[in-house]
Amino acid sequence: MTGTSELSPSTRWPSRRWPFAASGAIAAALLFGVAELISVLFSPASSPLVAVGAAFIDVTPAWLKDVAIDVFGTADKLVLLVSMGVVALVVAAGLGLLARRRLAVASALCAAIAILLGVAVMSRAGTGVADLVPTVAGGVAGVAALNGLVRLAHRSLPGGDPAAAASERPGEAAGRSAQGPARRTFLVAAGLSTVVAAAALAGGRALSAAGSAVEATRDALRLPGARRAAAALPDGVGAPVPGMPPFVTPNGQFYRIDTALSVPRIDPTTWELRVHGMVEEEFTLGFAELMEKDLEETWLTLTCVSNPVGGELAGNAKWLGYPIRELLARARPLAGADMVLSTSADGFSASTPLEVLTDDRAALLAVGMNGEPLPLEHGFPVRMVVPGLYGYVSATKWVVDLELTRFADRTAYWTQRGWSERGPIKLASRIDVPRGFETVPAGGAVLGGTAWSQTTGIGAVQVQVDEGEWQDATLAAEATVDTWRQWSFEWAGEPGEHTARVRAVNRDGEVQTSERADTVPNGASGWHQVRFRAE
Repeated sequence: MTGTSELSPSTRWPSRRWPFAASGAIAAALLFGVAELISVLFSPASSPLVAVGAAFIDVTPAWLKDVAIDVFGTADKLVLLVSMGVVALVVAAGLGLLARRRLAVASALCAAIAILLGVAVMSRAGTGVADLVPTVAGGVAGVAALNGLVRLAHRSLPGGDPAAAASERPGEAAGRSAQGPARRTFLVAAGLSTVVAAAALAGGRALSAAGSAVEATRDALRLPGARRAAAALPDGVGAPVPGMPPFVTPNGQFYRIDTALSVPRIDPTTWELRVHGMVEEEFTLGFAELMEKDLEETWLTLTCVSNPVGGELAGNAKWLGYPIRELLARARPLAGADMVLSTSADGFSASTPLEVLTDDRAALLAVGMNGEPLPLEHGFPVRMVVPGLYGYVSATKWVVDLELTRFADRTAYWTQRGWSERGPIKLASRIDVPRGFETVPAGGAVLGGTAWSQTTGIGAVQVQVDEGEWQDATLAAEATVDTWRQWSFEWAGEPGEHTARVRAVNRDGEVQTSERADTVPNGASGWHQVRFRAE
């Protein structure tokens, strides 16, 4: 033994590199944190984190979107944000390692990344040059942090970094005894920078969510009465089975699937709907004018095209709004028009067949949901709801534009990404009770579930246990043909493992198909089945 505590070169490298990797990661955190905080003063799309996430959603292929929803459900946006954060930190750590020897190059790359973030911001609908301010401020903070921390990291490793050692002047080696204080200085600076970045990021998110005047406006809004109120729900619309979902889905539990990484916050006093295209009369409609019209209520079940067989991406609510057919009657569509392209404030678009919006179904420009103004995440101040169609071709939230056009001339957001241009909801049913692999009492179990066939109605639901005969379930009362219908089935089986299947029959006699189909391109199909145990 030599008596020295000096480590071999191979064991020293990790301790020499981590401060630079950390410097890069902290600089990135400051970039996004500062930008997020300042973006509160601008449009929601001015946040580079939101802009990049939205751009990623735009280029996501249909199959990957479907996988994300299948795996993560309505938490898909949170998972995307977390994944983006992890990737950003890894890339930034790499920049920090590059800055160890090439600080100027790393700083230039950091600035280039900020420019790319700015391009992403400007690609979002409704953004202007002013919305670049948060990204510019964040970029300046990130580059400054990278330079400052990297220099402190060099000083904390005197003689340990080859570049620093090569630049030492004679007599400086004695200064290596200051390594301890220099390291503490780096750690303090890195810690403070991390705290500032985290506080800015959290503060920006909290302020954008809670400090919005739009939220206060929505809370103070009082909906007018409906000229034609929805019929009262009949007794017995809910199946008498413990554990069944409620017939009316509470707003806070209603599924949310859309492309908005940050919920648009639209002041209803500035909201306008433009109706144009292949029409005799183009016009714009303001929120105050809309609220003065003869509004109608309807019970309506919405279903997402990404809902797998037996999935939970469906919800039932009472909607208040103005019939879209009345708007179109005012516009007077020209001959040849066969589609309405609806566009939201965040750039999403949906292609809806014109005939669906002009027949007698309750297609609404909705302002209310379950007796209160639309929640922000469900389209406040105005959205579309259309019976019989999946949401991706009809249920545009935050709607601001209706263009009368033709399917041959225009394509909508998801049509451009491989989904069908028309999306009629398929006849479907599911088992809600029991859940998969649950245990039920042998000899006296009750199964329950939900079925829907919008605009036609459910005529029967049939259940098969194991390979037995199909048997009719007991249907709950029907609210309207546009809502789901619950059912129950009493089963007296033997102890052991069992499999239950369900299929629906609509009022036209159509039997739900057993043919399995993926959600892409126009919705899933097949019989839902559940394995359970009786004992």
